[in-house]
Amino acid sequence: MTEAIASDSAKLTLGDQQIDLPIVVGSEGERSIDITKLRGTTGYITLDPGYRNTGSVQSEITFINGEKGILRYRGYSIEDVCANCSFLETAWLLMFGELPTPDELTHFARLVDDYAEVDAQVLHAIDGFPDGGHPMAKLAASIHAAGCCHPGLDKVKGEAGFLEAAARLISQGRTLAAAGYKDAIGKMPVPPQRGLGYASQFLHMMFTVDGRQANLDDDLVEAVDLILILHADHEQNCSTSTVRMVGSSGANLFASCSAGVSALWGPRHGGANVAVLEQLARIHESDLDVPGFLEKVKKKEDVLYGFGHAVYKSFDPRAKVLKRSADKVLAKLGVDDPLLDIAKQLEAAALEDDYFKSRNLYPNVDFYSGIIMRALGIPEDMFTVIFALGRMPGWIANWKEVLDQKSRIYRPRQVYDGPNERTVPADHVRQ
Repeated sequence: MTEAIASDSAKLTLGDQQIDLPIVVGSEGERSIDITKLRGTTGYITLDPGYRNTGSVQSEITFINGEKGILRYRGYSIEDVCANCSFLETAWLLMFGELPTPDELTHFARLVDDYAEVDAQVLHAIDGFPDGGHPMAKLAASIHAAGCCHPGLDKVKGEAGFLEAAARLISQGRTLAAAGYKDAIGKMPVPPQRGLGYASQFLHMMFTVDGRQANLDDDLVEAVDLILILHADHEQNCSTSTVRMVGSSGANLFASCSAGVSALWGPRHGGANVAVLEQLARIHESDLDVPGFLEKVKKKEDVLYGFGHAVYKSFDPRAKVLKRSADKVLAKLGVDDPLLDIAKQLEAAALEDDYFKSRNLYPNVDFYSGIIMRALGIPEDMFTVIFALGRMPGWIANWKEVLDQKSRIYRPRQVYDGPNERTVPADHVRQ
């Protein structure tokens, strides 16, 4: 791990006591105050609800500068990665810190191909889930179940052992996701077909029906591959922090990433592209046209989903990449869909409106990923599942970093604000 630079110190005054706290500067110039010894020295802790100002880790994996619209994986810009790398190359980059050599990529792709099938007992478990169960619940549970089939996961040793476990999870996560979808529509799972790329394999298992092969057109496969790459990691978000926390307990890779799926499932984290489609449906079903809807947004009578971003204050660099793919997919498929028509009108109107431009409310990655997935015929409740498949390499890389750093178990403090010490009343009768 690259050593962060300690530069001077911050001075904290507590009554008549003054404490020096080291200032740590990251490789991209982020400045932080190291409070590791604060409690031991002073008895105080810091209070930061939601960890919004707390750096819980020094990481080498992903860098974001929201003000400048920068996202980099291991130093490579997201635009560069999307233009020149496949999803499996991106996964290797995130996990190991460097792009794979041709031999490494061949070996990794072969492992992913070899491990695509899951144990029949796991497929039976999916078949036994209640009808109407959400695909994210199925994915989280089936990842746990698949982990049960490989007891050696609790003792992953060395780079080879880690690579084997990672390849198994990346490959089987895709198979489990497609099997969960088939179960939801009352169809048998489609077995993986050897020799297909990662995205084309997923489309094959999702959309091959009764022997009729799924549409594996290059542009459609590329669009899914891009969605996966663009979601592969995003710094210390809710689900990634969850994976690191669970991993710090010594839990295995499958268990830790299953926890990540559960965190991602929350609508405030992984469901933004679903909210975009729900918004388009509301516009379609109402008496409003797009200009009328945008006027309501300006008056704060409605919310515009899929525009702007909590992290990116200027533009979402991922959206620029995915817009080109969305345009290509819509043109190729020629889908007659009123919601997609509304999406195109919404995009065009907002991009020309000074109100939205002045506030940097440009379409984000969720806007375009939702449009692409709907055009491909992917149901809305599978959107977050695909997000999870894309994020899997980032979760795995962060799990590995916890292991490599020999991290202590994560254990946040709290400020207790409940009742003071009490005693059970003398007349209380135990029930």
